[in-house]
This record gives sequence, C-alpha cells and structure tokens, in this order.
Amino acid sequence: MTTPNFLHDAKDLLTKQGFDTCNIWYHGTSSALTSSIKEHGLKRSGDQALKAAAKKTMATIGNHYTQSVEPVFLTQSKQLAYYWAQQSVRNRSVRIEGTELPVVISVNFPETLNSQVKPDVGAASLLLVEEGEQFMAFLAGIYLDNGFEVPTIDLINADRLEYLNKLGMAYFDADIDASLLGFL
Repeated sequence: MTTPNFLHDAKDLLTKQGFDTCNIWYHGTSSALTSSIKEHGLKRSGDQALKAAAKKTMATIGNHYTQSVEPVFLTQSKQLAYYWAQQSVRNRSVRIEGTELPVVISVNFPETLNSQVKPDVGAASLLLVEEGEQFMAFLAGIYLDNGFEVPTIDLINADRLEYLNKLGMAYFDADIDASLLGFL
C-alpha cells in the first residue's frame, strides 16, 4: 500500500516511545462518506450503508444482526489514518458497488474534548486476526523507514498507553461535530 507523500508524517511524530500526540487527530474513511461527514460530522458507528448491507447479508442466511455502537476511531498519524481509509474502501467494495477512494480527515479538538480521546485497548482483538497482522506489518514498515525498531506489544499485559503510543490506536466515544473537521 502506497501512502501519498503529503501524508507521510511519521518522521515528525515518531520517537523511541512511539507516536507523539497533540490536539489534532486523524480518521480514515471512504470518499463515498465525505459529503455526509461534511454535513453531519463523524458519527459513532457511522457507515450506515455498510451496516445495512451486513444486516441484509445476515438475514439471507437466517442469522440476526445486532448492531453495536462503536466509537469514532482516531490516530495521531496521517499515514496510519490512510491505512485505515484504504481498509474502509476495501471493506465497502465487498458489499457496495462503486468507485471509492481513501480519504483522511483531520479532527482538531479543543483541550476539553482532546482529553476525552482514549487509547484503543479493544484493538487487542484486532491484532489476533489476519487484518491485524497486516496492520502490524504496515506499522513495522513505518518504524523501520524512520530508523526505529519495530514495536512489540504484549497484548495481554500491555499498558493502555502502548496502544496509543506504539500502535497509534485511539477512539473518541461521542459524535464529532463537522466544525472540528478538515479534509486532507
């Protein structure tokens, strides 16, 4: 996966401890969702078209689909957000026809909201499956390209902040108003 050059920010963010943070965060998504996001902001469990397609698929095989409310997933790196944007496009292409592109959205929080961004410890389950292995390989490339050792993380005993600092995984458990967003 090739990340556009203007999104290469790890050289400015990475330290021996991992990715630095500030009040600017990033979210990766599909271009198909940008008009709605510009109007309504980032919504928890936001991709309703993908959820509806999953619900329809589950109904055809006789299973119930229970929709959960997921937070808005964030990262402090444009490069990592682009990775997740590509995953969003790939996931949507399985169920929804059309040409979509990866999009990175910036979120500029005031300090009162910035303090509510949390490390995504729930990512531990992601890292146990193939999709997580692919992310870790992508992440390892970023670290190596910037002269740092590949991060290791003990999924069971890791400190919460390791998910944020080493892996760039965070979340905000509320909708994010459109006025706080920028599109890269």
